[in-house]
Amino acid sequence: MTILAGVDIGGTKCAVSVGRTVGHEIQLMGKYSFPTPAAPEIAISQMLTALSELLEQQGISWRDGGGAIVLSAIGISCGGPLDSRTGMILSPPNLPGWDRIDIVTPFQERFGVPTGLQNDANACALAEWKWGAGQGARNLIFLTFGTGMGAGLILDGKLYVGKNDMAGEVGHIRLEQNGPVGYGKSGSFEGFCSGGGIARLARMRAKERLQLGERLSFCASESELEEITTKKVAEAAIAGDLLALSIFETVGRRLGQGLSILIDILNPERIIIGSIYARQQSLLEPYVMEVIDQEALALSRSACTIVPAGLGEQVGDYAGLSVALHSLQGGGGLPSAVLP
Repeated sequence: MTILAGVDIGGTKCAVSVGRTVGHEIQLMGKYSFPTPAAPEIAISQMLTALSELLEQQGISWRDGGGAIVLSAIGISCGGPLDSRTGMILSPPNLPGWDRIDIVTPFQERFGVPTGLQNDANACALAEWKWGAGQGARNLIFLTFGTGMGAGLILDGKLYVGKNDMAGEVGHIRLEQNGPVGYGKSGSFEGFCSGGGIARLARMRAKERLQLGERLSFCASESELEEITTKKVAEAAIAGDLLALSIFETVGRRLGQGLSILIDILNPERIIIGSIYARQQSLLEPYVMEVIDQEALALSRSACTIVPAGLGEQVGDYAGLSVALHSLQGGGGLPSAVLP
């Protein structure tokens, strides 16, 4: 049994968790979350205190000796850009004021155990690889498909981060010259395939229909355009609203287009998609598969399966824990589930 601690730093909330590995599985022992303070030094102080209290509640020591259950490693998951090698957070757009923040050192100094840092997409990729839908794979892609669109890459049995932790920024790929804006680029993968992008696409199309005098089930007037969310559009689509269904058709086809590019370039055996895809698979999957069958190289397509996140809505809870285990194992190599 190995005791791991995870830290998740988000734009709206932070969370700390403790888990234990049992064989090839992970068990979440406890979790605590709180709104993210504006000042990074306050956030770090609260995370350190919260983790200390959580460990004490579970009877876990971070000081070896006495036969106590001892913490083995800590993993930190945070939106990029960041430098995983130096443990530095580098001005993430969702964390104003977090400019070149050394996040690893305070945890190492307090708890004295190996501590690793990865961006949230990489952390989720590790979690799915070790304990979710990616078990047994040597080459997989995890797509966040939530607030934004990013990818974590496991290539040839190792996490791939690139030269400066910027590998997997697939949301920046332009799929269409004109389209909803995502990642600062109109018509991007993130523009079409993210929570914010779907809402923007829906607002664009709803405004056009309202100006033609049509009645919409998910938006009664132009004054309500900014209240449109991905959830509202999905609910309308499930209820049979034709405009909402056409929006999800567009999203599904663009997702298929993006996946086809990744399949052709990286030849993965598995693509795992989280958040919105997992929730709305029935709306998206038929169009995704139709486009992939048309666009991707047949031999590469035949080797690849596309599935929702196996850890479901809890993948974020296990992200930091997977980074901790990754750090403990030296930051590379195969997870224990696929070792010979």
